[in-house]
Amino acid sequence: MVTSTIACPTSRPPLSDPADRTSGPSLIGQVVPVSDLTLADRDAMHALLARYFLGVSRHGFDTDLAEKEWAILLRDRASSSIEGFSTLMRLRVAIEGMPIVAFFSGDTIVARERWNEAVLPRLWGRHVLRLAAAETTPHVYWFLISSGYRTYRFLPVFFRHFYPTYASPTPPETKRVLDVLARAKFGAGYDAHSGVVRLERPTPLRSGTGEPAPARLRDPHVAFFLKANPDYARGDELACIAPLSPVNLTRAARRTLAEGDGRR
Repeated sequence: MVTSTIACPTSRPPLSDPADRTSGPSLIGQVVPVSDLTLADRDAMHALLARYFLGVSRHGFDTDLAEKEWAILLRDRASSSIEGFSTLMRLRVAIEGMPIVAFFSGDTIVARERWNEAVLPRLWGRHVLRLAAAETTPHVYWFLISSGYRTYRFLPVFFRHFYPTYASPTPPETKRVLDVLARAKFGAGYDAHSGVVRLERPTPLRSGTGEPAPARLRDPHVAFFLKANPDYARGDELACIAPLSPVNLTRAARRTLAEGDGRR
């Protein structure tokens, strides 16, 4: 028997690196509870998201944000303006009595001119790995949906094992976990056969933002994403999963997490 629930914790865990002030010359990263976001923060987040995605209504943005637990904010050091953010929630499901925990990434965007800065993955990684280490179950995952190859490309950069991938078929037990999580979060919007989520109100990337350059097509990960999610330009999202544990991190991930505080 498969049971699933979407749950928020009743107590607030400690935040990781509330202000990452050593991570770069122009951005400050901060993890905050969604309940602490000001109206000005929410206005700026919505405006930034709408700059890069179509169909981002304020009602839809607020509804999505309300279910999340944390927001990772990137602020300009000089002006404090929000230049990027990601939202995060924790899902708990059970498969035949086996507890599963997944950290689901919601709306995520970084201003184009800040794409070369690694503040977001570093702060996200430190926060999520700290939360994962506090869980009592060993079955802890990152669960995400991707309508763009750039988001999908984070998986091979930071994780040794992730799915789906061109390199190997998804193991049946991992596919089952992914299916249960995706159905718990998206219900009938998830097509288990294709592994794609089709949202009732999709928010595709704006033209000129999500299309890979011809040279990118030689990257097997990019080519796989385009094959697995052929209607990404319409807002279809590929459901993805990666085990959250230090042993599953790539060398690049460990280097990124260590930057800024002397850890190597």
